[in-house]
Amino acid sequence: MSTHDRLIEATRDLLWERGYVGTSPKAIQQRAEAGQGSMYHHFAGKPALALAAIRRTAEEMRAAAESALGGSGPAYARIEAYLRRERDVLRGCPVGRLTMDPDVIADAELLAPVEETLAWLRDRLAGIVQEGLDCGEFTGPLDPRDTAAAIVATVQGGYVLARASGSPAPFDTAVNGLLTLLAARTDRTPRTAA
Repeated sequence: MSTHDRLIEATRDLLWERGYVGTSPKAIQQRAEAGQGSMYHHFAGKPALALAAIRRTAEEMRAAAESALGGSGPAYARIEAYLRRERDVLRGCPVGRLTMDPDVIADAELLAPVEETLAWLRDRLAGIVQEGLDCGEFTGPLDPRDTAAAIVATVQGGYVLARASGSPAPFDTAVNGLLTLLAARTDRTPRTAA
């Protein structure tokens, strides 16, 4: 891995663990095993490096979500695959956690990839719900945008509940509850998480 990539990966890890303020240039350099000169050769400073790290995290989140949501299967199955995909629930969402960082929220440039990723996810999910409605898989009154927002809120809230309890059980319970509600709009019955 190049020094440039090691710096980005170290920053990503530290942002997830410590937030923006807790991520010092010295900590980044130590984690990346890179000197100060290398860091400033590749990036103008901590804000530029943090932006590169946030963008990479957002890209990876989109790719992971798309791997579950993509394809041509039934809408319910694709949403279920997204909700049940493997995640480190107790660490939380690396993108969603940035919304709780006051320094990220206060910086429009750092916040932009976070907002764009969450908007992309809501739009992607709304499109899948609409597909399910269009083909008759989902029935009854079901607003695609509201449903997509509920799915994203369930995942992000599930992370918070899991972290607060120190157990992934609240996340799984939230997912099971949402899938039960969606199943009521289909002829499918959700499977219980293991």
